[in-house]
Amino acid sequence: MQKNTLNRATRKDVAREAGTSVAVVSYVVNNGPRPVAEATRLRVLEAVKKTGYRPNSVARALASGTSKTYGLVVPNIANAFIASFAHALQQEALSNGMVMLLGDAGDCRKRELELINNLLSQQVDGLFYNSVDRHPYIDVIQASGTPLVMLDRVNPDLKVNILRVDEYEAAHQVTSHLLSHGYQEVGIICGPLERLNTQDRLAGWRQALVDFGVKERPEWIFPTAYSREGGYEAGQRMLAGDALPRALFATNETQAIGCIRALAEHNITVPGQLALVCFNGTEQSAFHVPSLTTVRQPVREMAKRAIEMLTAPEGEAQLSEFAHQLEIGESCGCSFTERRAAGQNDYKK
Repeated sequence: MQKNTLNRATRKDVAREAGTSVAVVSYVVNNGPRPVAEATRLRVLEAVKKTGYRPNSVARALASGTSKTYGLVVPNIANAFIASFAHALQQEALSNGMVMLLGDAGDCRKRELELINNLLSQQVDGLFYNSVDRHPYIDVIQASGTPLVMLDRVNPDLKVNILRVDEYEAAHQVTSHLLSHGYQEVGIICGPLERLNTQDRLAGWRQALVDFGVKERPEWIFPTAYSREGGYEAGQRMLAGDALPRALFATNETQAIGCIRALAEHNITVPGQLALVCFNGTEQSAFHVPSLTTVRQPVREMAKRAIEMLTAPEGEAQLSEFAHQLEIGESCGCSFTERRAAGQNDYKK
């Protein structure tokens, strides 16, 4: 069966229909570099419409040196925080006349590499990259000469642009708020232990325990996937143990929601019987029942900065670190009166 691409209209077809040269068609389509008489321009545009011609973006990128596209590679777009950040990046890119191409690795390193190579082959003007694990394919991107901004913590010796929040400090702050209620039996649902961001969040949780003189209980550390399913599964493991912690730090919002579902199936209330806080909250945190006490990242400001870093003149690699914001909900045990008295703005770092 013949592919439709073989019948795709070309500039020669447009030129033939308009009764002009291929060069003139190129001037009209690219809005230059040479002027074209208005009557001729209208005739070419009519021919474009009639033939159904669409410019070859890859060929145009090779000719002009720009594809007007960015690539974004993320571990899993099902993660609510990643989705919110991807949305903010896309909106910022559109505001700058660019299109964002999304690559969702589905938590698979092999697929991640395939996506990177595919985006590079499409001559994207830059890549935003959040790797599945702590071994990102930075060398592949740097070898291509494509501008890059990493959206996660990586080794500074790699000489790459990095955009991040201090996840250790964010985890420490939200856990400290939880412990300020006086809880002594505190667990954690974290991500896979080999992930750098898991290690940062786990270290922040541990330091808060030390600061408040609370004993760490290894049996209350539950590594799992950064997903609702992961949180639910961790909650089931926790419920199957000999005893429940009185308070819990979930290292992302979706884990918290999955865990709360597991607790609800056993009629365990939050925060009544188990208080909970989480990391990387989104707008969904405020609408969950109970509303979640969480650390949020300023995704709009971060997206704007990421674009600026990608388009900056070549030079030394930049590190841009953003302050997080602690938002008080009901899940930690704060009453409505206390939350209103505290005010959300009081918890900006």
